[in-house]
Amino acid sequence: MTRRRSDTREQIRRVALELFAEQGYEKTSLREIAERLEVTKAALYYHFKTKEDIVASLFADFHAEAEELLEWTRGQQPTPESRRELVRRYAEIIQGPGSELIRFMQQNEPVVRELKGGGDMRSLMQSFATFLVDKETSLPDQIRARLPLFTLHLTSFAMRDTAVDEDDLQAAALEVALDLIPEQ
Repeated sequence: MTRRRSDTREQIRRVALELFAEQGYEKTSLREIAERLEVTKAALYYHFKTKEDIVASLFADFHAEAEELLEWTRGQQPTPESRRELVRRYAEIIQGPGSELIRFMQQNEPVVRELKGGGDMRSLMQSFATFLVDKETSLPDQIRARLPLFTLHLTSFAMRDTAVDEDDLQAAALEVALDLIPEQ
């Protein structure tokens, strides 16, 4: 793929996520995406035939990174330090452009369930949670073990009404998430 085509695809994906965040997935059309990009609808179709294709490409990229992390966990014993490392690495994946995808998923959760790739995302989260949870602990401790992932996902949503810098917010969320991992 040429650099220009790759750049165009990335611009389409970025603008689509912006519009999905502004007005919702279902209320956003390919025409609106093309207009925001100042390209023809035909030019947009060259890269993506549907908005579902745009979201599927975003899910595929996220899934590839998350799958690499999941593969890493398969070679690890679930110790407190390896669990913290999982949380650190996962935080890196969902920062930057990944944070926009997470925000899109939160804002459009009913639609995400139906989109190609949405089920894969849930499966990945379940796999990460399995690594974090010691099944021999009490139910409250099993819930606590899953909280680091939710902390990373929900902090932007919970803090959206504050004027905190996004990088500072993500750093604070990671700090809290790491603190939630038990020492034993």
